[in-house]
Amino acid sequence: MILKPKVRATGVVSREEFAKAYGADPAVVTKLEAFAKEHGLTVGEVSLARRTVKISGSAAQLSSAFNVQLSQHEIDGHTYRVRTNSIHVPEDIADSIEAVLGLDNRPQARAHFRVLNKPNKASAAAISYTPPQVAALYQFPTGVNGAGQTVGIIELGGGYKTADLKNYFAGLKIAEPTVTAVLVDKATNAPTNANSADGEVLLDIEVVGSVAPGAQIAAYFTPNTDQGFQDALTTAIHDTTHKPSVISISWGGPESTWTAQAMTAFDSAAQDAAALGVTICAASGDSGSSDGVTDGANHVDFPASSPHILACGGTSLQSSGGAIISETVWNDGAQGGAGGGGYSVQFPLPSWQKSGSGRGVPDVSGDADPETGYKVLVDGQSMVIGGTSAVAPLWSGLIALLNQSLGKPVGFLQPTLYGLPASSGAIGDITQGSNGAYSAGPGWDAASGLGSPDGVKLLAALGGLGRRKSR
Repeated sequence: MILKPKVRATGVVSREEFAKAYGADPAVVTKLEAFAKEHGLTVGEVSLARRTVKISGSAAQLSSAFNVQLSQHEIDGHTYRVRTNSIHVPEDIADSIEAVLGLDNRPQARAHFRVLNKPNKASAAAISYTPPQVAALYQFPTGVNGAGQTVGIIELGGGYKTADLKNYFAGLKIAEPTVTAVLVDKATNAPTNANSADGEVLLDIEVVGSVAPGAQIAAYFTPNTDQGFQDALTTAIHDTTHKPSVISISWGGPESTWTAQAMTAFDSAAQDAAALGVTICAASGDSGSSDGVTDGANHVDFPASSPHILACGGTSLQSSGGAIISETVWNDGAQGGAGGGGYSVQFPLPSWQKSGSGRGVPDVSGDADPETGYKVLVDGQSMVIGGTSAVAPLWSGLIALLNQSLGKPVGFLQPTLYGLPASSGAIGDITQGSNGAYSAGPGWDAASGLGSPDGVKLLAALGGLGRRKSR
């Protein structure tokens, strides 16, 4: 169960300060313990900072306690527990509960990566890059390597082999980063083969590790459920051992596939991250403006649609002689993929976005087209992978470099990015292409966001803001 905070932090605080002042109310936990005892349920982990109370019991006990119907359904050869009606909790604690997750354990999200299928490669202009080459095209700051920073990555499946990391980084002649697997809710680092979610895990690690090789990487493995996803995020946000300053998420699904309570709880955790100075980057999806839903309507991907998460969209990046010559919205057509984007029906328009029917996605973009994709090594196989899954770790690596350069975390970055003048050159506007329903144009749009980064100019703009504030 996810509890509401006692009060929201109004500025950036330390993890220690947050746990004391802004976590869950111990009095509410006491009421929950009494509720659990009344229904024969067992209280497990309690975290005031994460605002999480774990309660377990039999299906019959849980059904009775929350007045829900639970049944088993087979999906794709696997049996899952499915909840089919609303959750009910006692009135005296209802206002203190944000969400009750875990009653339904169906898969919640999918990985947003696309492997280049060489035999069907359509474009004669196809080219692939190493992540450092992409970083150089986007003018990532040099002279820094992310030292002193930890980038957390959330993984809902798959795994990595240390041999792959040693071989990949040796091939790039880059020092192998320190990678730690953090296991959440009994998940494991379980690599299998190159045709699995291992592609996502290795893409994330290899992109972050090669653009910010001095940063530590903490990979939070968790079950692919709404509860697992939430637990991994809150574990990363409040991790006092690894202390990530950036979190990268390359998994998600259409808002229509999430419950409102799960989205509310996830966004609430992202607000906690903002209070701790932690930036969260998430892929905006690989299925264009429909997000893969076949009802004829437009959909945005969650958690990228959370207003407290930096939504990362996709472009197709052409270069020559180490310079960008063309960058357009990634769209390979109906049988390929396209960068996700559009307007949320869950979250209203934030104050820092100018117009739209709801929170607009994406905020920023970067190279995602598999035909201008990233050279990676997955389970011993050299592959080229694209998708907005690559953009979230790319921006996460950039933010680690910015944090090191500035000597402080940039934290909740969206209001600052939207407030930067176009003359700063910090974000390169994408004005060509569409993701289906939405086309790129001058300024922010629901196909490419504000655009792609110029790392050096972005650092200058952020440093300039800091100097002005200190006068």
